[in-house]
Amino acid sequence: MKLLKLLYLLPVTLLCCSCGDYLNKLPENKVATSTVDYTDLSNLYAPVSGVYAKIRTDAAHWIIWGSTIIRDDDVAIGKTGDQTYLDAIDQSYGYDASFWGLNTAWNNYYGVIQVANGALESLDNYAENITSTTDKENYLSYCGEVRFLRAYAYYRLVQLFGPVTILRTNDQSNMTRTTVESVYNYALEDLEYAYENLPKERPNEMAHSGAVTAYTAEMLMAKIYLNEGNYTKVQSLTQDIIDSNKFSLYDDYYELFKIPGKLCNESLFEYQATDFGNSSGDVVNFDVWFPFQGPINTGIISGWGFISPTKSFIDWAVKRGETVRATTTFLYTGQNTPSGDWINAATGNNPTCYNGKAYLPSSELTSGRTDYGCNNNIRVFRYAEVLLMNAEAKIRNGENGDKEINLVRERAKMSDLTNATINDVLDERRMELGVEWGERFNDLVRTGQAETVLGNLGYTSDKEYYPIPNAAIDISPELANDPVSE
Repeated sequence: MKLLKLLYLLPVTLLCCSCGDYLNKLPENKVATSTVDYTDLSNLYAPVSGVYAKIRTDAAHWIIWGSTIIRDDDVAIGKTGDQTYLDAIDQSYGYDASFWGLNTAWNNYYGVIQVANGALESLDNYAENITSTTDKENYLSYCGEVRFLRAYAYYRLVQLFGPVTILRTNDQSNMTRTTVESVYNYALEDLEYAYENLPKERPNEMAHSGAVTAYTAEMLMAKIYLNEGNYTKVQSLTQDIIDSNKFSLYDDYYELFKIPGKLCNESLFEYQATDFGNSSGDVVNFDVWFPFQGPINTGIISGWGFISPTKSFIDWAVKRGETVRATTTFLYTGQNTPSGDWINAATGNNPTCYNGKAYLPSSELTSGRTDYGCNNNIRVFRYAEVLLMNAEAKIRNGENGDKEINLVRERAKMSDLTNATINDVLDERRMELGVEWGERFNDLVRTGQAETVLGNLGYTSDKEYYPIPNAAIDISPELANDPVSE
């Protein structure tokens, strides 16, 4: 709550959030020295709050989310005929460099990076006035939070665009892209720093509740190494998180994605929202991330009608005998939810199923609030994925991963596996992480299965990444050059 209040109340000059297109090549996100007293160390956390605010407002943009998760066989756009660019991606991998959503993703993630760069400069300015050991420790820790958030933005950029520009300073003039390996290495440097300087706690144990920790950094490192096929690193990093005994799976998978599950002991990273428990007035929210995915319905539980699990995914889950996770993941039309909300039957070409992980029951809304999903957090990194990465790494390293995969399955009321295989783990990831952050697409690509599984849908190897937006190249033509290694 402390962190969220800071996100809402801090003035813009402290948040260092006023940012235009990343390609303006100006140091737009530096805090003006004439308006900030760097001797006042009570404001030391202000630049950090600014980066979280930028994540919440820009990284959670609905068009970025849609572009991120519709490229596999398990997630469809849902409502069609409204966003033609998304329709083309969903239906035939019709990528278009003029798509405004890609330019939004490019600018918004680089906006996070700009704000992070500016925040680190501001923290360094405060550091010149630090005299106490406590303030010095806080400074290092706060830099660790910012560096994690910057690395996270690069991770998402690579997920969407592959080789991208490393923006080392906000006044950088050369926007030549670098290879994926180089970008990952740069992000890993930030994450190593974060791991060394952040508390080894859960996010819900942090003084600013929900802030990232050393274990959050460790998880993102593991995800990068998983993409690179360095399973020794993946096993070591995830084992350290497991051996910390800090994290556990939330008992109720259905409530995990709803208000009771906010910042539970399974959480390693969430975008945070709050209405401060009040029926009206101040609210820290995500614009329309939740309404974008809400069912075409009447009453409070209603949204735009986008994002739908595919029939093939639903059929696959049913055939597996999924119950707990199916109930949570699939929000069916024409029936009541387990929480008692009626979802109207689909009409015309509208979907018959929506993303249940974005559903917040009307009974859990703060009295007086009516926005779909209001007061709920966006889950980003969960301990369940740590266990599954650990299981996969162990199996690939010639060891047994049954313990870890079965912990995940037991919560879902699925029977234990013996001598689990890589395909078992990938199937478990498919169900456990369904409709979350494009993990299915990423898994198919990194394991070399994408063309086989998605080929009949129009996927080819040149569709692994979206094209660099035309609008970005218009400003910096060097973006069209081949990426370089650093």
